[in-house]
Amino acid sequence: MSELSKLPNVGKVLQANLIAVGVETPEQLRDLGSKKVFALIRQQADPGACLHMLYGIEGAVEGIPDKFLSPETKEDLRIYYNLLG
Repeated sequence: MSELSKLPNVGKVLQANLIAVGVETPEQLRDLGSKKVFALIRQQADPGACLHMLYGIEGAVEGIPDKFLSPETKEDLRIYYNLLG
């Protein structure tokens, strides 16, 4: 079992996407940040990755379930997601 799977919000699909883009440890995930990792996933692994996956990644970075992300963080991520098209 990967260390990634111990993070909040990281299930089989997200874990597979993270590994597919070269993110294999929680430290790598935190170093790259949710936006960069999400962009890599959209470019290299899952072009249809949704906003909820971005929320999940940010929650994993912060160490919290995505439902506990602040409204400001969610709005920032929503704006970023919309810019990706």
